[in-house]
Amino acid sequence: MQKINKNVVLALLSLTSLVFLLFQLYYYKFYLSQKNGTVFSKVRGSQSGQDIARWHVVRKFLALAASYNIPVYLIDPFILGLVAKDIEQIRSSPEGPSPECKYFCAPRDFTTFALLDKTWKHEAGLFKTAEKMGFQWLKIINKDPRLDGMDDLSGIEIPLHYIFKLASHAIHLVVFYERSGNYLWHGPLRLKQHMDRNFVPFRKLHFGRYSGAYEKPELLLVSIDDLKVQIPKNPSSFLEEMLHSRFLECRYREARSFFQLYPDDASLDAVEFRKKAKSLLHLAALTLNNLGVKFWLSSGTCLGWYRQCNVIPHSKDVDLGVFIRDYKADIVPAFQKAGLPLKHKFGKVEDSLELSFQGDDDVKLDIFFFYEEDDHIWNGGTQAKSGKKFKYLFPKFTLCWTEFVELKVHVPCETRQYVEANYGPDWKVPVKMWDWKSSPSNVQYNGVWPVDEWDDVIQIY
Repeated sequence: MQKINKNVVLALLSLTSLVFLLFQLYYYKFYLSQKNGTVFSKVRGSQSGQDIARWHVVRKFLALAASYNIPVYLIDPFILGLVAKDIEQIRSSPEGPSPECKYFCAPRDFTTFALLDKTWKHEAGLFKTAEKMGFQWLKIINKDPRLDGMDDLSGIEIPLHYIFKLASHAIHLVVFYERSGNYLWHGPLRLKQHMDRNFVPFRKLHFGRYSGAYEKPELLLVSIDDLKVQIPKNPSSFLEEMLHSRFLECRYREARSFFQLYPDDASLDAVEFRKKAKSLLHLAALTLNNLGVKFWLSSGTCLGWYRQCNVIPHSKDVDLGVFIRDYKADIVPAFQKAGLPLKHKFGKVEDSLELSFQGDDDVKLDIFFFYEEDDHIWNGGTQAKSGKKFKYLFPKFTLCWTEFVELKVHVPCETRQYVEANYGPDWKVPVKMWDWKSSPSNVQYNGVWPVDEWDDVIQIY
């Protein structure tokens, strides 16, 4: 009798365990799946609870943004790097459940999204709702550079970054603004003194160390890990753009101080020249951009931007720099087609190439080609009547974006070193009498072109 009772008890226990297990499966499938918005069909045996938690934080943030009609899009370089490898599959994949959490569950401290400032209203209700959802948040503001100028150094502050933190993961929301050069800009992330520097590991953020400039992206709505999200249509191009996005503001305070010492030339001739120089620079930028040739403000044009945030009226030309590796034979025909005839061509691709195009009236465009050595960069100059060669040495530099005469253009990131190399320590003092063969601090005599090459290396039209 005792033996029978023992078997019955064991059977009842087994049956109870089975019923409880079936109830758990039912609860997970039909309750949790509705609550969380998804069920991944593959068991995530290799993924920790922290991995899943990242996905939940992203899901909650997207739900928060959607509830206030905030059109955020994904710009996280780590996730976009993963997405770029599978972009064709993601574009063509059905909207059914994903077999695994491959992207938003990947280990990282942040997930980065962007929004355009003009596409949403700064509603206090958003932050109250975020708090109810369990988020802690931080708002980073700073001065609006779009309102800065010679006559008004604006003190108006605008939101630049938001951090939404939930448990051990955080969402970094970068605010982009449209600038007059028809591009998008985001500001740096600078914490005020009263802010908690331990709120998140700020040094690990992908955006905010510097200001950045981007083209307006074309967006694509996709399903990633069962979450609907907008991404740049070409993630690889966006990631490449991100690597070279650093932006430098014009130094309006310094420019204002400069004009207090050296009043600006407001004569009719100066105004007319600046107008023509601006038009010429816009046309040159359009032509080179269409060719895919990277360029930057060089020589006097770069000095004007850095010193006085404007074209130097007595310079009488526009100066651009191009790395010789980016030279294309189509440059001359493209400028001629744009209505800028070739005025002279000095040097050759292998050595000291320089092109000059004629703009309106006496305003010309000079393009200097730069050659890279192990420890410096140089461009050449040629004296037409003697065949003498000159070399101008610069310390190595990288390129940053800036805005100049309502145009997004490159300048050397190490602008001061670049300017000082060319104009010496007294670059802040205007010099109207300038001899290109002897005045530059970095000029070196570089020999003479062989006479039998003059027809090729000295061409004047």
